[in-house]
Amino acid sequence: MNSDRKLCYGGRVSEPWTVLKVLEWTTGRFARAGVSAARLEAQVLLAHTLACDRVRLYMDFERPLEPGELAQFRQLIQRRLSGQPVAYLVGEQEFWSLAFTVNPEVLIPRPDTEALIELVLDHIADRSQPLRIADIATGSGAIGVTLARELSAAAVVATDLSPAAAAIATGNAERHGLSARVEVRVGDLCAPLAAAPACEPFDVVVSNPPYVRTGDLAGLSPEVRSEPAMALDGGPDGLTLVRRLVTEARAWVVPGGLLAIEHGFDQGDQVRALLDDAGGFEPAATHRDTGQRPRVTWARRARP
Repeated sequence: MNSDRKLCYGGRVSEPWTVLKVLEWTTGRFARAGVSAARLEAQVLLAHTLACDRVRLYMDFERPLEPGELAQFRQLIQRRLSGQPVAYLVGEQEFWSLAFTVNPEVLIPRPDTEALIELVLDHIADRSQPLRIADIATGSGAIGVTLARELSAAAVVATDLSPAAAAIATGNAERHGLSARVEVRVGDLCAPLAAAPACEPFDVVVSNPPYVRTGDLAGLSPEVRSEPAMALDGGPDGLTLVRRLVTEARAWVVPGGLLAIEHGFDQGDQVRALLDDAGGFEPAATHRDTGQRPRVTWARRARP
């Protein structure tokens, strides 16, 4: 019986499985399976199993795992190798240096989306001023909660069609002590914004809507395909929800206010055209993410 089978399926082991040995074995196993961030994912899963942070792993390299810990870790390895994302296995994902609760009901927040946060913050001269922000199709609430955290006087209304996703977003607002300033409403795109109280237009409207082309869904990695299709499928050209959003959001942005939409790296020209053709906005522009890919298109509502 080789070492792979010993860790994954049990067996008698002559030497104890220390933290270091487990990390090295798992990193190699993930690498052979094509996991791109093999060592990082091994660290995250082991830290979750041992209820510690990743730094602690390096302080406890020689610590042997208890049988129960090893059994739990084996299960996580098997589930990861079956295509389940690490974030769902540990129940959270870091975004903007904050931890957000996630489960298969919501899209996993990604570093690319931090470009949307950067864009908004770059356009706010005074981060302590009172602002009204709408986060459309909020999912886990990562965008709305992060903006509320960074903008100390901002009030956020977040919307999502999925009641389960809205519950996760509400929990994340509570987790970060922001439930007094982040309200989550259930409904389709901008429709919940009309609900009382306080249904006035917003200074900032942001969204990371579904934008994957329907025909491209089958070609996504197993990890991404395990995320909710409703949060991914943007229709035949990926822009079905974006078109609706541009039309609906126009009425919800104050004159001089900002509308910012995340999209696929190859959709910037089309989203700019949608905003420019909609009328009522100043000329649109596109902001790049950290990989220098066009990621967020924005425009200000024209003043009278």
